[in-house]
Amino acid sequence: MNSNHGIHLETRLISALAKVFADGELSSPVFSKASALRNETFSFQVAYRAAERIRNMRVSVESDLQEAVTLHRVGLAPSEYPVRDHHDGYVLRSTPGLYPDPLYPLSWQEEVPALGGQWHAIWVTVRLTEQSAAGLHPIRTVFKSSEGEVLSEETFHLEVLPPLLPKQTLFHTEWFHADCIAEYYRVGIFSEKHWELIGEFIETAVKNGVNLLLTPLFTPPLDTQVGGERPTVQLVDVTLTEDGYAFGFNRLKRWVELGRSKGIEYFEFSHLFTQWGAKHAPKIIGWQEGEARRLFGWETDASGPEYKGFLARFLPELVSFIKQNGLEKLVFFHVSDEPHLPHLEAYASAAGILDEHLKGFPRIDALSDIAFYEKGVVPTPVPALDRIEPFVERNVTGLWTYYCNSQFVDVSNRFFAHASARNRIIGYQLYKYDIKGFLHWGFNFWYSQYSKKLIDPFRVTDCGLAFPSGDAFVVYPGPEGPIESLRLVVFHDALQDIRALQLLERYIGREQVLALIEEELDTPLTFKVYPREDEWLLATREKVNRRILSYESELSNP
Repeated sequence: MNSNHGIHLETRLISALAKVFADGELSSPVFSKASALRNETFSFQVAYRAAERIRNMRVSVESDLQEAVTLHRVGLAPSEYPVRDHHDGYVLRSTPGLYPDPLYPLSWQEEVPALGGQWHAIWVTVRLTEQSAAGLHPIRTVFKSSEGEVLSEETFHLEVLPPLLPKQTLFHTEWFHADCIAEYYRVGIFSEKHWELIGEFIETAVKNGVNLLLTPLFTPPLDTQVGGERPTVQLVDVTLTEDGYAFGFNRLKRWVELGRSKGIEYFEFSHLFTQWGAKHAPKIIGWQEGEARRLFGWETDASGPEYKGFLARFLPELVSFIKQNGLEKLVFFHVSDEPHLPHLEAYASAAGILDEHLKGFPRIDALSDIAFYEKGVVPTPVPALDRIEPFVERNVTGLWTYYCNSQFVDVSNRFFAHASARNRIIGYQLYKYDIKGFLHWGFNFWYSQYSKKLIDPFRVTDCGLAFPSGDAFVVYPGPEGPIESLRLVVFHDALQDIRALQLLERYIGREQVLALIEEELDTPLTFKVYPREDEWLLATREKVNRRILSYESELSNP
C-alpha cells in the first residue's frame, strides 16, 4: 500500500486469468514475472483499491516496450442470468450482479476514479512483434493523482524470448452478425458507414485469432423464430428475368476483399437451409421489374422443385465467382445448423442437393449425433464439446468442435461466471485431440433469443434471460467501434498456447509434448477432466517456453 498526503491506494500485480470483482476480496496471488515469445500478445493486470474515493487518477506505463503496450480499464457488466440451473459447481459465482468483462480502452491522459473499498483492475496488453527485442523488460505501471504525485506503482518483468510462435493452423470462427452492427449503430445496411464498422469488427476478430468469417450470401437462417425474420443482409443480388435468375456478386466481392485486407484467410458461406431441421430455405430477396420481393423463406419447402431449381442456377455461378477470385481452397459451405437425429432424412436430402453442385468444396455443420457422420451425410462434423467422445473414438478425420449455452457441465466454456482458467484450458485440450477447427455462434449477437428485438449489450448480457451471460457475444459496440471482452482475449491466449505447443512439437515430437503437459497430472487430460488452477496454466506455459528456448538455443549453438 502506498500513501501520499493521506491518499491510500493498494495495488497488486495479478495474471490475466484473475477476475476482479468490485464487491469481493482479492484472492489472486501476486504475478510479477513471465515470459512470452517474440511475436506473442501478452496480458497481465494491475488490481487497485483505494481506502477512500479518489476522484481523478491517471495510469501510465514506463518501459522500453512502451510502444507495444496498451491499457484498458476492466469494466463491469450486469448479469441477471449468470449460470444455468444444475450447473457443475465450477463457477466463480452463481448470483446475479456485476461481473468483470468489457475492456475499455484507456489513454494515458485519461482520468480514472477509484472508489473506496472496491477492487478494480487495469488490463495491460503487450503486443509483441517479430521486431521486439529479446531480453528482460521491466514494465512499470504508475498511478498518479491529478496533481501528478505518484500514488502507487508496480513493475512487471516480461522476458521476451527469441523464438517466434508459428502461424495459427486451427480454423477459428466466431459467427459474425452484420445485421446487429447495422441495427445497433443505426446505419443503413451496407451503407458506407456500415462497411466501415464491419471492417473494424473484423479487424478486432482477426487480432484475437479469428481466421474464418461467416459470410451472408443470403440472410443467415440462424437464431430466428419460425415464421420470423432478421434484417436482410444479403451479399448476392438476385434478379428475376425472362430467362430465370440473374446474379450479381459485387457486394460479395467487396466483403471478401475487405475480409482479406483485415487478415481473414477463409470464408464460410452462410447456411443454405434453415436451422434445426433443414426444412426450409433462408430468406432470399430478389428484384423483379424494379421492385424487391421475397422469393424464398419459411414458406419454402427445402426439397421442393422451386428452391432446387434456384440452387441449380445459383450454385454453378457461385462456383465461377469462387474460381475467378482464387477462393477454391479458402471457402466452406453449410447445410443447416444443429440438426438432431429426427432431422437426419431432411438434412441428408438438403446435403444431396448441395453436393450435386459443390463437389470438392469442404462442408461443415454443428451437429452432435454420430449417425450423421456414419451415414456419410456430413463430411466434417462439428460436435459440441460435451458430445465429442464418439467422434474421437471413431477417429474422425479433421474433427472440429464447438460449445454454446448448453455446454455447462464439466467442459470448457466462457460464461461471465466461469473462471478464466476454464476458458483458457481449451487450448491444451484442442492440441491433445488434434482438433482442426473451433466454431462459436456468438461474436456479436446483440439480439434477444430468436432475434426478436435488439438489446443493449452493456445492460442485457443474457439475450433477455435466455442464455447465461457470456454466451452470445465477446465484443461490445463501443461509441467508436468494437470493445473487446476479457473472455475474447483469454480465449486468444488459448490459441497462442496451441501454437507454442506446435512449435515445441517440431523439436521433441508430439508424444513428448503430451508427456510434458500431463507429467504432473493425476489423470490424463480430457475434455471433461483437467486442472482447474490458474497456476497450472501459467506454470505449464512457462515450462513449454523454456523447453522451446533450450532446443532453439541448441540449434543456434551446435
